[in-house]
Amino acid sequence: MKRLFDLALSIPAFFLLSFLMLIIAVLVRMRIGSPVLFRQVRPGLHGEPFVICKFRTMTQGIPGTLYLIPEVALKDK
Repeated sequence: MKRLFDLALSIPAFFLLSFLMLIIAVLVRMRIGSPVLFRQVRPGLHGEPFVICKFRTMTQGIPGTLYLIPEVALKDK
């Protein structure tokens, strides 16, 4: 019975979340550009490294625009 309950919740959630992640990926691609995903190695349980993968959402830019600020300008602040 638990298996049936798990499947009844997880299958619709998978399709709903897949659609949402596709929309987010398209928006990130249109607003920020490529690559859409950000990958980084982080320490995990007992110091074992693992790779985290998430949508890229941050830029070094002027708020409200997509223009990037040169690294030199950031050091002056």
